[in-house]
Amino acid sequence: MDIEKAIAGRRAVREYTNQAVDEKTIRGLIAAAVLAPSAVNQQSWTFTVVRDQTMLDRISHDAKVFMLNTASPGPHSEHFRSMLSDPNFHIFYHAPVLIVVSAAVAGPWVVEDCALAAENMMLAAYASGLGTCWIGFAQTFLNTSDGKNMLGLPATTVTVAPIIVGHPKTEVPPVPRKEPDIRWIG
Repeated sequence: MDIEKAIAGRRAVREYTNQAVDEKTIRGLIAAAVLAPSAVNQQSWTFTVVRDQTMLDRISHDAKVFMLNTASPGPHSEHFRSMLSDPNFHIFYHAPVLIVVSAAVAGPWVVEDCALAAENMMLAAYASGLGTCWIGFAQTFLNTSDGKNMLGLPATTVTVAPIIVGHPKTEVPPVPRKEPDIRWIG
């Protein structure tokens, strides 16, 4: 697939079929992720793949409780509180796979490095006919000791990008984009 088509077509997918994603495909997505640039070529990322639905359900539940107990007021807080309070809301949208992109230890650019790897992975997934979504509701929880313990991650791990992956139920329409604010110098 042409890169411009992949960039223009990738969407946050929140409805998935129950079709599994095979290991070979997951390894291919991770192979695309590790081609991302990283500061000083440290390649400090690690990938935790969760395909166990019971574990995904447990993380979803615990992350919702954590978010409800720690969320600060903000412009979307009532909307988020309503979503997170709904017992039927699953933060992973019942996707068959969660790939958590993390850094083994904190460093000055690990967040950027992992985010670049995550974007490569999401574009590769779209090019393969799969859908993805970066799950912000899981991100903070997976950086707690409880979240890291659930995934078997060392305490030094910095969790950056919890990305769900699966086969989309339907095609997601484009989202309108704002005109970019561009400042030219020279």
